[in-house]
Amino acid sequence: MQGPGSGPSSAADRADALRITDLSHRFGSVQALSDVSLSVPRGSFTALLGVNGAGKTTLFSLVTRLYSNVSGRIEVAGHDLRRQPAQAMARLGVVFQSRALDADLTVAQNLAYHAALHGIGHRQARERTRQVLAQVGLDQRAGDRVSALSGGQQRRAEIARALIHRPDLLLLDEATVGLDVKSRAEVLALTRRLIAVEGVSALWATHIMDEIQPDDDLVILHKGRVLSSGKAASIAGPSGLTQTFLSMTGAAA
Repeated sequence: MQGPGSGPSSAADRADALRITDLSHRFGSVQALSDVSLSVPRGSFTALLGVNGAGKTTLFSLVTRLYSNVSGRIEVAGHDLRRQPAQAMARLGVVFQSRALDADLTVAQNLAYHAALHGIGHRQARERTRQVLAQVGLDQRAGDRVSALSGGQQRRAEIARALIHRPDLLLLDEATVGLDVKSRAEVLALTRRLIAVEGVSALWATHIMDEIQPDDDLVILHKGRVLSSGKAASIAGPSGLTQTFLSMTGAAA
């Protein structure tokens, strides 16, 4: 999926959707991330697997500029986040673990507000709202208040919000937390369908092994460090992903 203002043959469009190199971050005396390097290839579903406290949310906060990185390098679709913040953020759509929609507004109003933040005009915003709500299966709920939606529908609305400006990369931080089994499967299937049909890339942070398929790209993050990266099947090996993860993190019995 092309970002705004870029030709299909530009270097940015040939770059990885996300590339992080030697990224570290501290909170006082606490080392939250240590020399983290990873990449999200174009058109891929990349799972970032780690228990609570592994550093996943800190990593997302750095990529979305909630925190400033003072070491390492972050590139979004070929744009350096520190040197080209506007271009990098224009290529990025985010679904945070905490709910980001205004529950008292309608779905369409939430999307219109987000579109305005990206400089999208009123007429184009209405068309984009129609398109993205159809993509996530909420085209009949545009006029409903967010508070009237189920948890799974709210997550799908947040994904629609993240898609409004046509990003190259979706960041999803524990996007299925608090959802029932059916809703969790729907959100996960939607994300994979967007990759297959729309060409968007995704970095999917999770602690749930069942959300990862053997052919997914996988990064295991533990205590702020990358322990392994590659295809999930190769990392899992004959022992399976759960046992391999427990062995890597020192939690195996």
